[in-house]
Amino acid sequence: MKVIYLGTPEFAVAPLKAIINSHHQVVGVVTQPDRPVGRKGVITPPPVKVVATQSDIPVFQYEKIRAQGVEDLKSLGADIMITCAYGQILSREIIDICKFGIINIHGSLLPKYRGAAPIQYAVINGEEKTGITIMQTEEGLDSGDILAVFETSIGETETAADLFERLSVLGADNIVSVLDKIELGCVSPTKQDHSQATMVKTIKKEDALIDFSKSATEIKNLINGMNPWPVAFTFKNGKKIKFYRARVAQGEGKKGEVILADKKLIIACGDGAVEILSLQEEGGKVMDAIAYLNGRKLKVGDILGE
Repeated sequence: MKVIYLGTPEFAVAPLKAIINSHHQVVGVVTQPDRPVGRKGVITPPPVKVVATQSDIPVFQYEKIRAQGVEDLKSLGADIMITCAYGQILSREIIDICKFGIINIHGSLLPKYRGAAPIQYAVINGEEKTGITIMQTEEGLDSGDILAVFETSIGETETAADLFERLSVLGADNIVSVLDKIELGCVSPTKQDHSQATMVKTIKKEDALIDFSKSATEIKNLINGMNPWPVAFTFKNGKKIKFYRARVAQGEGKKGEVILADKKLIIACGDGAVEILSLQEEGGKVMDAIAYLNGRKLKVGDILGE
């Protein structure tokens, strides 16, 4: 089939490569405009654009696809569109362009975690499993019929960053077989149970502030779920410390109190304690706890969150 692929971040790269390397033909790639990245604001193309350009595939970048993209996309004569973390809402006019409509590679087990940041919220909420849902796109937000589901477990110390990589590969490993079934007319759509649907909001920087009055499990999940962005943080004497990976540990003390700072960094919570596995001091680099503690920058009795 002739495919138009709509995606933007690194998460969307592996599925695009899988389709490019299949017998299907990618006739166009749609992605977000180049944006400034980093402290210096260097204008940078999205990862999906880089891959498409390397493969000599036409690239289309719209500030608003609904207003600017309809005629371009019609002219490509595609059979189907595939979206994967594209980042814009699609109008009915765009949904109806292709014979087989649009299918979406979504990073959750729908109907749970519709909307933004489904992978991160699965970790933040302590889910034991998640996966990829390939669904038919309709005008509602992630509410279309399910075409295929692929599950995976979430590890104890697995971060959302880890999960982004694994789910991207999971999508890549299965998208071509779903395309084949659609082409052969042997896919069986399943209606979502809308009564079980959950919506998740866009994550903001302030959501990553650690409240040490919460349980060790809640804090561990927050830390792992906020990696890679915006990264969970706390304060020590007014200076920010970011925590990238954690697990539940034994111990008790005042909330936010450092109760072990020798080869392991363990902090007391409202219920239980959490071991910090990697962290970053303000102005410093990310390092594992052992390397960090070699400098004795935190000591037993210190209180975090102040």
